[in-house]
Amino acid sequence: MSPAAGSRLSRLSLAWHRHGELVRFALVGASTFVVDTAVFVLLKSTVLEPKPVTAKILAVLVATVVGYVANREWSFRARGGLARRREAVLYFLVSGAALAVNAAPLGVSRYVLDLATPAVTPFTEQVADLVSAQVVGTLLAMGFRWWAFRRWVFPTALSG
Repeated sequence: MSPAAGSRLSRLSLAWHRHGELVRFALVGASTFVVDTAVFVLLKSTVLEPKPVTAKILAVLVATVVGYVANREWSFRARGGLARRREAVLYFLVSGAALAVNAAPLGVSRYVLDLATPAVTPFTEQVADLVSAQVVGTLLAMGFRWWAFRRWVFPTALSG
């Protein structure tokens, strides 16, 4: 291996070591985003059609359960320091706060900006719902979760 290739490999290894937790968190987030979106669209287009915020809350709850297992066992596996029960309670409390952060843009879109039929077309309503809930809400909640999980739920980096 050339010295340049060894240097690049060393830098890549250092970057993975430094940012691997964030990459794993982002991959779990992408997976739970798919779960969240699928459940949200399914509920909003069927049994909860007139209640998009309720559909969003239920979708986030399902994705949160999936996310806890994946984050605990993969994203933050090199962290600890809390008893599992306390960790789980804190995870779900933080996720509850993140749920409010996630649902707020949809509530603003629907009930403050009145981006709902009959004020707008059904297509505009669908686009506004998806953008506010699945893009804006998810990005805001993801930033909050990253900060809060590292601060309160998985606070201690384990040596090793």
